[in-house]
Amino acid sequence: MAKWTTEKMTQELQTLLGDRLVSLVLYGSAAAGDHAGKNSDINLLVVSHPLNRLELQSLSKAVVPWVKQGNPPPLFLTQEHLKDFVDVFPVEILDIQHNHKVIHGPDPVADLKVSHDHLRVELEHELQGKLLQLRTRYTMTEARPNLVEKLMVDSLATFLVLFKSALWLLGETPPVKKMEALQNLKKRVAFDTEVFEVVDRLKRGEKIKNLDVLGTFDKYLNAIETIVDNINQ
Repeated sequence: MAKWTTEKMTQELQTLLGDRLVSLVLYGSAAAGDHAGKNSDINLLVVSHPLNRLELQSLSKAVVPWVKQGNPPPLFLTQEHLKDFVDVFPVEILDIQHNHKVIHGPDPVADLKVSHDHLRVELEHELQGKLLQLRTRYTMTEARPNLVEKLMVDSLATFLVLFKSALWLLGETPPVKKMEALQNLKKRVAFDTEVFEVVDRLKRGEKIKNLDVLGTFDKYLNAIETIVDNINQ
């Protein structure tokens, strides 16, 4: 199967949606120049006029091969839903606003305003939920180093986005790159940043000789718990 590049996906969406397509936005690590190869997602936001069932069905021609290639499904929103989305998912909106490139149409997120209160509520909910999920998924690994390593690699991006959002909550504009934002957070919360750097190296495909994976997970979990406890306070 031919590789589905961002350019090919853009062409397919333009063809399938025509004048129903309002904006197409690349966001996240790929837009920030922080992409970690095959272990990083390519995230797309598609803003359109309201679509009926048949129009949504037609999008499978683009979405299915895009996802089969390892990408998450594009986020499909109408202009009206985008205004509601900002109140319910302020973390995601801030992340998109901070790291995005408009591929087609006007910038749909530039003028959206995020409520500090909404941000705090979602951030606390997401941090506790993702921490609970990390602990639960560890119980499924049977302490097998390859599975534990995959668990850390798969969870890293989500935690870094949430930690980056914590800087917004603390009144600081974070750096674009997530690992740099982590260093800024350390100035406010005492935790081990080195373990995140190790997991980031693994995420980028680096083989670390004689790595104690289970010991690394202990440090990873402890650092996350420290940050979550401090942010919740």
